[in-house]
Amino acid sequence: MNAVKPTVFIHTNHKQMLGALVSRYSLQKNSADADAFDVRFIEVKDFPVMAEHEGRRYLRDGEMRPWLNDDLQSFTPLRFAPPQLMNYEGRAIVMDPDIFAVGDILELLQRDMQGAAILCRPKSGNKGRKGAYASSVMLLDCAKLTHWDFERDFTAMFEPAQRDYMDWISLKLEDPATIGLFESHWNDFDHLDGNTKLLHNTKRKTQPWKTGLPIDYRPADTFQLFPPRHWLRRARRALFGDYKFAGTYAAHPDPAQEAFFFGLVRECIEKGVISEGQLRDEIRQGHVRGDALELVGA
Repeated sequence: MNAVKPTVFIHTNHKQMLGALVSRYSLQKNSADADAFDVRFIEVKDFPVMAEHEGRRYLRDGEMRPWLNDDLQSFTPLRFAPPQLMNYEGRAIVMDPDIFAVGDILELLQRDMQGAAILCRPKSGNKGRKGAYASSVMLLDCAKLTHWDFERDFTAMFEPAQRDYMDWISLKLEDPATIGLFESHWNDFDHLDGNTKLLHNTKRKTQPWKTGLPIDYRPADTFQLFPPRHWLRRARRALFGDYKFAGTYAAHPDPAQEAFFFGLVRECIEKGVISEGQLRDEIRQGHVRGDALELVGA
């Protein structure tokens, strides 16, 4: 029997589809053997269980809040779907749609996992120091993850005593002995240099294709008295809803990362991966900044 072909899964939703298309192109472009692996999208719209829970309250950081499929990052629970989609066989990488290859993803797919079920990196800052892992890029040995059942585990978030989103997404529900680490350049948080393999525009407010657009995500805050932004943010949401008066996306602080992204978009248009019409439609829907056509020279 033939071995299961390694697969990179990019999980996304309608708001981040341009990023997903550019991400897939970058993975294939920068690999010495793009035929050695598949790239598949996992989309929110294809999982009815997510639509069924629209507006229902789920557990996040110890509090209940409404599930919104229209949120910018509603796709994040889909990080845990690949083992099932692979029939619990072979290797998979799962990654966010705001991650773009600079190096060859095949190097990571063929990595010696030394018996681990998951390879990833710690989260940055205080979360990482508290034992949270970044599940935004994971190398998975699917045969060792048969306890992952996406529909069951997603549904459990809506039962207060069962599953907290932040514990799930930070891999705190996994046996630490089954998690290994890879170098940070395989999930480089808003950092681009000669060592970067996968560039992750992880700070939502400065994603290069969103500059100037109204913010359409809910900040992942926990309640703290200080700094005051936490309770001011809650007061705004209580009065006006999740996004109203939330401000606009800011320019990325590193012009090289903006240039890198729009250079990839330009190549996608030149090679027919995406069309000018698709880009115009993404702009019209408010998913991509209004000057994107000028930035790619279209």
